[in-house]
Amino acid sequence: MIFGHGDDGFKYREIRYNFSSNIYQHADLSELERHLCRYISDIRHYPEPEPVSLEKELAATLCIPEQCVLVTNGATEAIYLIANTLRQCGFEYFKHEKPTFSEYGDASRRYGLKWTENEDGKTIFWLCNPNNPTGSVYDKHTVLHMAQAYGMLVVDQSYEIFTQEPPLPPYECICNKKIVQIHSLTKRYAIPGLRLGFIVGAQDIIEKIKCNVLPWSVNSLAIRAASFLLKNDVEAVGDMDAYLAEAQRLRTNLDQIDGIMTLPTATNFMLVRVSGLTAAELKDRLAIRHKMLIRDASNFEGLDEHWFRVAAQTEEENDLLVEAIKDCLIR
Repeated sequence: MIFGHGDDGFKYREIRYNFSSNIYQHADLSELERHLCRYISDIRHYPEPEPVSLEKELAATLCIPEQCVLVTNGATEAIYLIANTLRQCGFEYFKHEKPTFSEYGDASRRYGLKWTENEDGKTIFWLCNPNNPTGSVYDKHTVLHMAQAYGMLVVDQSYEIFTQEPPLPPYECICNKKIVQIHSLTKRYAIPGLRLGFIVGAQDIIEKIKCNVLPWSVNSLAIRAASFLLKNDVEAVGDMDAYLAEAQRLRTNLDQIDGIMTLPTATNFMLVRVSGLTAAELKDRLAIRHKMLIRDASNFEGLDEHWFRVAAQTEEENDLLVEAIKDCLIR
Protein backbone atom coordinates (compact mmCIF):
# COMPACT_ATOMS: atom_id res chain seq x y z
CA MET A 1 0.00 0.00 0.00
CA ILE A 2 1.40 3.37 -0.98
CA PHE A 3 1.59 6.38 1.28
CA GLY A 4 1.81 9.91 -0.03
CA HIS A 5 -1.33 9.47 -2.12
CA GLY A 6 -3.75 12.24 -2.99
CA ASP A 7 -6.15 13.87 -0.53
CA ASP A 8 -3.52 14.04 2.23
CA GLY A 9 -4.45 17.51 3.39
CA PHE A 10 -4.24 16.34 7.00
CA LYS A 11 -0.51 17.06 6.76
CA TYR A 12 -1.20 20.80 6.56
CA ARG A 13 -2.96 23.26 8.81
CA GLU A 14 -5.64 24.29 6.36
CA ILE A 15 -6.49 23.32 2.78
CA ARG A 16 -9.17 25.25 0.89
CA TYR A 17 -8.70 23.91 -2.63
CA ASN A 18 -8.09 20.23 -3.28
CA PHE A 19 -6.68 19.30 -6.70
CA SER A 20 -4.84 16.23 -5.42
CA SER A 21 -7.51 13.55 -5.74
CA ASN A 22 -9.00 12.49 -9.09
CA ILE A 23 -12.47 13.26 -7.74
CA TYR A 24 -14.67 16.27 -8.41
CA GLN A 25 -14.74 18.07 -5.08
CA HIS A 26 -18.07 19.87 -5.61
CA ALA A 27 -20.53 17.01 -5.97
CA ASP A 28 -23.84 17.76 -4.25
CA LEU A 29 -24.14 14.96 -1.68
CA SER A 30 -26.72 16.69 0.51
CA GLU A 31 -29.58 14.31 -0.38
CA LEU A 32 -27.33 11.31 0.25
CA GLU A 33 -26.25 12.73 3.59
CA ARG A 34 -29.86 13.23 4.67
CA HIS A 35 -30.70 9.71 3.50
CA LEU A 36 -27.87 8.18 5.53
CA CYS A 37 -28.89 10.14 8.62
CA ARG A 38 -32.25 8.37 8.51
CA TYR A 39 -30.47 5.03 8.66
CA ILE A 40 -27.72 5.83 11.14
CA SER A 41 -29.13 3.21 13.53
CA ASP A 42 -27.85 0.60 11.06
CA ILE A 43 -24.49 0.91 12.80
CA ARG A 44 -26.02 -1.05 15.71
CA HIS A 45 -26.29 -4.19 13.56
CA TYR A 46 -24.02 -6.29 11.37
CA PRO A 47 -24.33 -5.70 7.63
CA GLU A 48 -25.02 -8.54 5.21
CA PRO A 49 -22.10 -11.01 5.33
CA GLU A 50 -21.93 -10.46 1.59
CA PRO A 51 -23.72 -7.43 0.04
CA VAL A 52 -25.99 -9.61 -2.10
CA SER A 53 -28.79 -7.03 -2.24
CA LEU A 54 -26.43 -4.45 -3.76
CA GLU A 55 -24.95 -6.98 -6.16
CA LYS A 56 -28.47 -7.69 -7.45
CA GLU A 57 -29.14 -3.97 -7.92
CA LEU A 58 -25.87 -3.46 -9.78
CA ALA A 59 -26.49 -6.48 -11.99
CA ALA A 60 -29.94 -5.19 -12.89
CA THR A 61 -28.52 -1.75 -13.68
CA LEU A 62 -25.78 -3.26 -15.87
CA CYS A 63 -28.11 -5.86 -17.46
CA ILE A 64 -25.85 -8.77 -16.53
CA PRO A 65 -26.38 -11.83 -14.29
CA GLU A 66 -25.95 -11.15 -10.58
CA GLN A 67 -23.53 -14.11 -10.41
CA CYS A 68 -21.10 -12.01 -12.46
CA VAL A 69 -20.88 -9.14 -9.94
CA LEU A 70 -18.93 -8.92 -6.68
CA VAL A 71 -19.15 -5.79 -4.49
CA THR A 72 -15.94 -4.85 -2.65
CA ASN A 73 -14.66 -2.44 -0.04
CA GLY A 74 -13.38 -0.03 -2.69
CA ALA A 75 -11.43 -0.78 -5.86
CA THR A 76 -8.30 -1.43 -3.79
CA GLU A 77 -9.83 -4.47 -2.09
CA ALA A 78 -10.84 -5.68 -5.55
CA ILE A 79 -7.22 -5.47 -6.72
CA TYR A 80 -5.91 -7.56 -3.82
CA LEU A 81 -8.72 -10.12 -4.11
CA ILE A 82 -8.03 -10.60 -7.82
CA ALA A 83 -4.26 -10.93 -7.31
CA ASN A 84 -4.74 -13.54 -4.59
CA THR A 85 -7.32 -15.50 -6.56
CA LEU A 86 -5.35 -15.60 -9.80
CA ARG A 87 -2.23 -16.68 -7.94
CA GLN A 88 -4.25 -19.61 -6.59
CA CYS A 89 -5.38 -20.35 -10.16
CA GLY A 90 -1.78 -20.87 -11.28
CA PHE A 91 -0.72 -17.42 -12.49
CA GLU A 92 2.95 -16.68 -11.81
CA TYR A 93 3.71 -13.30 -13.38
CA PHE A 94 2.31 -9.81 -13.70
CA LYS A 95 2.83 -6.83 -15.96
CA HIS A 96 1.45 -3.29 -16.22
CA GLU A 97 2.10 0.05 -17.85
CA LYS A 98 4.49 2.57 -16.31
CA PRO A 99 3.56 4.84 -14.70
CA THR A 100 0.31 3.50 -13.33
CA PHE A 101 -1.48 2.88 -10.03
CA SER A 102 0.99 1.35 -7.57
CA GLU A 103 -1.42 -1.11 -5.96
CA TYR A 104 -1.27 -3.48 -8.96
CA GLY A 105 2.38 -4.19 -8.33
CA ASP A 106 2.01 -4.19 -4.55
CA ALA A 107 -0.87 -6.68 -4.65
CA SER A 108 0.89 -8.92 -7.16
CA ARG A 109 4.12 -9.05 -5.17
CA ARG A 110 2.24 -9.67 -1.92
CA TYR A 111 0.91 -12.92 -3.35
CA GLY A 112 4.19 -14.06 -4.87
CA LEU A 113 3.69 -13.00 -8.48
CA LYS A 114 6.80 -11.83 -10.34
CA TRP A 115 7.27 -9.02 -12.84
CA THR A 116 7.81 -10.11 -16.43
CA GLU A 117 8.36 -8.42 -19.77
CA ASN A 118 6.96 -11.41 -21.60
CA GLU A 119 3.41 -12.07 -22.75
CA ASP A 120 2.18 -15.56 -21.92
CA GLY A 121 -0.63 -17.60 -20.46
CA LYS A 122 0.64 -17.35 -16.88
CA THR A 123 0.78 -13.54 -16.85
CA ILE A 124 -1.77 -11.08 -15.46
CA PHE A 125 -1.79 -7.72 -17.22
CA TRP A 126 -3.15 -4.88 -15.11
CA LEU A 127 -4.65 -2.16 -17.28
CA CYS A 128 -5.82 1.07 -15.69
CA ASN A 129 -8.19 2.54 -18.26
CA PRO A 130 -8.33 5.54 -18.05
CA ASN A 131 -4.83 5.35 -16.67
CA ASN A 132 -3.86 6.94 -13.37
CA PRO A 133 -1.82 9.18 -13.36
CA THR A 134 -1.44 9.96 -17.09
CA GLY A 135 -5.09 10.23 -18.13
CA SER A 136 -4.52 8.14 -21.27
CA VAL A 137 -7.38 5.93 -22.52
CA TYR A 138 -7.50 2.83 -24.73
CA ASP A 139 -10.58 2.20 -26.86
CA LYS A 140 -12.48 -1.04 -26.28
CA HIS A 141 -11.18 -2.68 -29.48
CA THR A 142 -7.60 -2.23 -28.28
CA VAL A 143 -8.54 -3.63 -24.88
CA LEU A 144 -10.08 -6.73 -26.44
CA HIS A 145 -6.98 -7.20 -28.60
CA MET A 146 -4.70 -6.91 -25.55
CA ALA A 147 -6.64 -9.66 -23.80
CA GLN A 148 -5.50 -12.15 -26.41
CA ALA A 149 -1.83 -11.81 -25.40
CA TYR A 150 -2.15 -12.63 -21.68
CA GLY A 151 -3.56 -15.25 -19.39
CA MET A 152 -5.82 -12.64 -17.80
CA LEU A 153 -6.41 -8.96 -18.46
CA VAL A 154 -7.63 -7.02 -15.42
CA VAL A 155 -9.15 -3.74 -16.55
CA ASP A 156 -9.51 -1.13 -13.81
CA GLN A 157 -12.20 1.26 -15.06
CA SER A 158 -12.38 3.34 -11.88
CA TYR A 159 -12.32 6.59 -13.88
CA GLU A 160 -14.58 5.43 -16.69
CA ILE A 161 -17.09 8.27 -16.30
CA PHE A 162 -14.36 10.91 -16.62
CA THR A 163 -13.72 10.43 -20.32
CA GLN A 164 -15.62 10.69 -23.58
CA GLU A 165 -14.09 7.43 -24.84
CA PRO A 166 -16.70 4.64 -24.50
CA PRO A 167 -15.46 2.00 -22.03
CA LEU A 168 -15.61 -1.75 -22.48
CA PRO A 169 -19.21 -2.68 -21.53
CA PRO A 170 -19.63 -5.20 -18.69
CA TYR A 171 -21.59 -7.63 -20.89
CA GLU A 172 -18.58 -7.91 -23.24
CA CYS A 173 -16.36 -8.56 -20.24
CA ILE A 174 -18.39 -11.50 -18.94
CA CYS A 175 -18.44 -13.07 -22.41
CA ASN A 176 -14.64 -13.02 -22.49
CA LYS A 177 -13.22 -15.31 -19.80
CA LYS A 178 -9.82 -13.64 -20.09
CA ILE A 179 -11.04 -10.25 -18.85
CA VAL A 180 -11.99 -9.08 -15.35
CA GLN A 181 -13.21 -5.53 -14.74
CA ILE A 182 -12.87 -3.32 -11.66
CA HIS A 183 -15.33 -0.47 -11.17
CA SER A 184 -15.38 2.26 -8.53
CA LEU A 185 -18.55 3.70 -7.03
CA THR A 186 -16.19 5.79 -4.91
CA LYS A 187 -15.02 7.69 -7.99
CA ARG A 188 -18.34 7.72 -9.82
CA TYR A 189 -20.23 9.30 -6.93
CA ALA A 190 -17.38 11.21 -5.19
CA ILE A 191 -17.70 9.22 -1.94
CA PRO A 192 -14.13 8.09 -1.16
CA GLY A 193 -14.82 7.81 2.57
CA LEU A 194 -17.38 5.04 2.02
CA ARG A 195 -15.08 2.67 0.08
CA LEU A 196 -17.22 1.04 -2.58
CA GLY A 197 -16.19 -0.85 -5.68
CA PHE A 198 -17.19 -3.93 -7.59
CA ILE A 199 -15.76 -6.61 -9.86
CA VAL A 200 -17.37 -7.87 -13.06
CA GLY A 201 -16.31 -11.10 -14.71
CA ALA A 202 -17.43 -14.49 -15.94
CA GLN A 203 -19.36 -16.43 -13.31
CA ASP A 204 -16.63 -19.03 -12.69
CA ILE A 205 -13.93 -16.45 -11.92
CA ILE A 206 -16.29 -14.42 -9.71
CA GLU A 207 -17.08 -17.58 -7.73
CA LYS A 208 -13.36 -18.18 -7.21
CA ILE A 209 -12.79 -14.57 -6.06
CA LYS A 210 -15.68 -14.82 -3.59
CA CYS A 211 -13.86 -17.65 -1.81
CA ASN A 212 -11.25 -15.09 -0.69
CA VAL A 213 -13.66 -12.38 0.50
CA LEU A 214 -13.81 -11.74 4.24
CA PRO A 215 -17.33 -11.63 5.76
CA TRP A 216 -18.83 -8.19 6.35
CA SER A 217 -16.22 -6.42 4.25
CA VAL A 218 -18.76 -3.80 3.08
CA ASN A 219 -20.47 -1.83 5.83
CA SER A 220 -24.19 -1.10 6.20
CA LEU A 221 -24.04 2.62 5.43
CA ALA A 222 -22.01 2.00 2.28
CA ILE A 223 -24.65 -0.46 1.06
CA ARG A 224 -27.42 2.02 1.88
CA ALA A 225 -25.55 4.79 0.07
CA ALA A 226 -24.94 2.78 -3.09
CA SER A 227 -28.55 1.65 -3.28
CA PHE A 228 -29.76 5.24 -2.92
CA LEU A 229 -27.37 6.53 -5.56
CA LEU A 230 -28.30 3.83 -8.06
CA LYS A 231 -32.05 4.21 -7.56
CA ASN A 232 -31.94 7.99 -7.85
CA ASP A 233 -29.50 8.09 -10.78
CA VAL A 234 -27.32 10.62 -8.96
CA GLU A 235 -24.55 12.33 -10.91
CA ALA A 236 -21.53 13.75 -9.14
CA VAL A 237 -20.81 16.01 -12.13
CA GLY A 238 -23.84 17.67 -13.67
CA ASP A 239 -22.38 18.41 -17.11
CA MET A 240 -19.52 16.02 -17.82
CA ASP A 241 -18.77 17.42 -21.28
CA ALA A 242 -18.36 20.92 -19.84
CA TYR A 243 -16.23 19.59 -17.00
CA LEU A 244 -13.89 17.71 -19.35
CA ALA A 245 -13.63 20.80 -21.55
CA GLU A 246 -12.66 22.77 -18.45
CA ALA A 247 -9.97 20.20 -17.71
CA GLN A 248 -8.50 20.79 -21.17
CA ARG A 249 -8.61 24.56 -20.59
CA LEU A 250 -6.71 24.07 -17.33
CA ARG A 251 -4.11 21.94 -19.11
CA THR A 252 -3.63 24.62 -21.78
CA ASN A 253 -3.17 27.34 -19.16
CA LEU A 254 -0.73 25.25 -17.13
CA ASP A 255 1.28 24.49 -20.25
CA GLN A 256 1.78 28.22 -20.86
CA ILE A 257 3.66 28.66 -17.57
CA ASP A 258 7.45 28.76 -17.86
CA GLY A 259 8.84 25.71 -16.10
CA ILE A 260 5.65 23.65 -16.49
CA MET A 261 4.94 20.86 -18.98
CA THR A 262 1.73 18.82 -19.05
CA LEU A 263 1.06 15.52 -20.75
CA PRO A 264 -2.00 15.05 -22.98
CA THR A 265 -5.01 13.69 -21.10
CA ALA A 266 -8.44 12.33 -22.01
CA THR A 267 -9.79 12.68 -18.48
CA ASN A 268 -10.40 15.23 -15.70
CA PHE A 269 -6.87 14.80 -14.31
CA MET A 270 -3.43 15.37 -15.78
CA LEU A 271 0.23 14.62 -15.15
CA VAL A 272 2.48 17.67 -14.95
CA ARG A 273 6.26 18.18 -14.77
CA VAL A 274 7.82 21.15 -12.99
CA SER A 275 11.36 22.49 -13.54
CA GLY A 276 13.40 24.41 -10.99
CA LEU A 277 11.59 22.83 -8.04
CA THR A 278 10.70 19.32 -7.02
CA ALA A 279 7.04 18.35 -6.91
CA ALA A 280 7.32 18.04 -3.13
CA GLU A 281 8.64 21.59 -2.85
CA LEU A 282 5.90 22.94 -5.09
CA LYS A 283 3.29 21.01 -3.12
CA ASP A 284 4.50 22.53 0.17
CA ARG A 285 4.57 26.05 -1.24
CA LEU A 286 1.06 25.75 -2.65
CA ALA A 287 -0.29 24.29 0.58
CA ILE A 288 1.35 26.83 2.89
CA ARG A 289 1.01 29.98 0.79
CA HIS A 290 -2.22 29.34 -1.07
CA LYS A 291 -4.03 26.59 0.89
CA MET A 292 -4.02 24.40 -2.22
CA LEU A 293 -3.28 20.69 -2.41
CA ILE A 294 -1.73 18.86 -5.38
CA ARG A 295 -0.56 15.26 -5.73
CA ASP A 296 3.19 14.70 -5.60
CA ALA A 297 3.48 11.95 -8.24
CA SER A 298 7.14 11.10 -7.67
CA ASN A 299 6.23 7.81 -5.97
CA PHE A 300 4.66 6.42 -9.14
CA GLU A 301 7.02 3.86 -10.66
CA GLY A 302 8.83 5.40 -13.60
CA LEU A 303 8.50 9.04 -12.50
CA ASP A 304 11.12 11.24 -10.88
CA GLU A 305 10.79 13.95 -8.22
CA HIS A 306 9.54 16.61 -10.67
CA TRP A 307 6.15 15.11 -11.53
CA PHE A 308 2.84 16.03 -9.96
CA ARG A 309 -0.83 15.41 -10.77
CA VAL A 310 -3.87 17.66 -10.55
CA ALA A 311 -7.57 17.13 -11.17
CA ALA A 312 -9.65 19.96 -12.59
CA GLN A 313 -12.19 21.62 -10.33
CA THR A 314 -14.30 24.74 -11.02
CA GLU A 315 -13.21 27.36 -13.54
CA GLU A 316 -12.52 29.86 -10.77
CA GLU A 317 -10.48 27.40 -8.73
CA ASN A 318 -8.51 26.26 -11.77
CA ASP A 319 -7.58 29.87 -12.54
CA LEU A 320 -6.48 30.35 -8.94
CA LEU A 321 -4.28 27.26 -9.21
CA VAL A 322 -2.58 28.57 -12.37
CA GLU A 323 -1.80 31.90 -10.71
CA ALA A 324 -0.63 30.20 -7.52
CA ILE A 325 1.80 27.98 -9.40
CA LYS A 326 3.19 31.03 -11.19
CA ASP A 327 3.72 32.68 -7.82
CA CYS A 328 5.45 29.62 -6.36
CA LEU A 329 7.83 29.35 -9.31
CA ILE A 330 9.07 32.94 -9.18
CA ARG A 331 9.74 33.25 -5.46
